[in-house]
Amino acid sequence: GTDHPVAHLYDINTFTCYLSANAQDSSSPINQVRYSCTGSLYVTASKDGSLRIWDGVSAECVRPIIGAHGSSEAISAIFTKDERYVLSCGKDSRVKLWEVGTGRLVKQYAGAIRRQFRCQAVFNETEEFVLSVDEQNNEVVVWDALTAEKVTRLPSGSTGAPRWLDHSPVEPVFVSCGNDRSIKFWKQTV
Repeated sequence: GTDHPVAHLYDINTFTCYLSANAQDSSSPINQVRYSCTGSLYVTASKDGSLRIWDGVSAECVRPIIGAHGSSEAISAIFTKDERYVLSCGKDSRVKLWEVGTGRLVKQYAGAIRRQFRCQAVFNETEEFVLSVDEQNNEVVVWDALTAEKVTRLPSGSTGAPRWLDHSPVEPVFVSCGNDRSIKFWKQTV
């Protein structure tokens, strides 16, 4: 994260910084920035609970989703491979799926408590499942991406809740990083 309300984009050849022309529309510090697979879009998740989708070339905000997680922090956001949806995670203990074109909430995945740590929600490699962390129960929670039904809860095996989770984009494996500084490698069994 950063204390800046707007992502700073740099030309790696000249180290010139580019800011959005509509940067005044953002006032809250950013927790995460993620590019889409093609780089044509990027999304920011902010401390004020908002998401903003930006054009990857012009750096213009093309879709603000104000209050995506109410007044709770939006911790993370990630695009689907086809760039049609954004999966976000907030300290409101909700994982949400948003339509990029309209900003409409499509699905909510409930049942994983997050209040203290910044932990992201991710898709598995086929985007059939959504994974996130339940701090309260020290588990990794897996939902069916289409129905939002919980599929399984996996004990993290860490002392304290996992603080980070990431899934391979091509294999049925993921890693979790624990508050105890452990890193666990998981072969997905869903």
